[in-house]
Amino acid sequence: MQIDGNRGGRWTARTVWTALLLTLSLTTQAQDSGANGQPIPDNYYRAELVILERIIEPEAINEQMANRKVEPTLESGEILKTVDRGGVTETTLDLAPRSELHLNGAVQRLERSGRYRVLVAAGWYEAFPPGYEGAPLRVAVGDWLSSGDTREIEGNITIDRKRYLHVDVHLNHWQQAESAMAAAVPAEQGQSEAATAGQDSAGNPVAEANELTPQPTGLEAQQAPAAAPLELLTWIRENRRMRSEEIHFLDSPTIGVLVFFKKIEASE
Repeated sequence: MQIDGNRGGRWTARTVWTALLLTLSLTTQAQDSGANGQPIPDNYYRAELVILERIIEPEAINEQMANRKVEPTLESGEILKTVDRGGVTETTLDLAPRSELHLNGAVQRLERSGRYRVLVAAGWYEAFPPGYEGAPLRVAVGDWLSSGDTREIEGNITIDRKRYLHVDVHLNHWQQAESAMAAAVPAEQGQSEAATAGQDSAGNPVAEANELTPQPTGLEAQQAPAAAPLELLTWIRENRRMRSEEIHFLDSPTIGVLVFFKKIEASE
């Protein structure tokens, strides 16, 4: 991942994440069961993905990301995890019980730490033969940002296999823009100002200067630029080669992704 800005702040965050990852990898216990007793095909794996949010104030982030150009999130119809405005969760994967996951112990410790939120903890069984080209898995989790009609963390994760497995993480972490917050005026306040406009201290009508000035209407008014509702806090843009049965960690100062692949052999 490449981010402009204060590299010292970024590497401090990475050091914290890495220390956590080393601790988890030493203490996590594997539970490597087969797939419901069914015949196991070649190149069969249990894929595990955990998405974490580091609990930190936006003011503590040193990266300068607000003006970065963000490409639209890829759509494929496949979903890792999305949560809509009403809190309804959706996935298109046949998820394994969380108790089967190698990363389950890590998830439990993260949840107890009070320093991180676990937003996704998912595992599923799938064959990944050489030449496999996976569809982008949609992600939309975290707090709901009503100004942008989206979850604060959204994007996609794609799994491919050439000679080796690769995971491509494309996640955005959004926050509500200050300009959008400043523009949000309570309806009662607006009505009060409108009711008193054009009156003197005694409540008598007076002429306003802007009554003599033509105001934009119709198409002209519609073309006035609107403040962007969201700005980028951080992102992850990384494609990583995976080694089976090793925990891989991809991160930004505010979000991280733990990845683990367990190859399921016929003997299991």
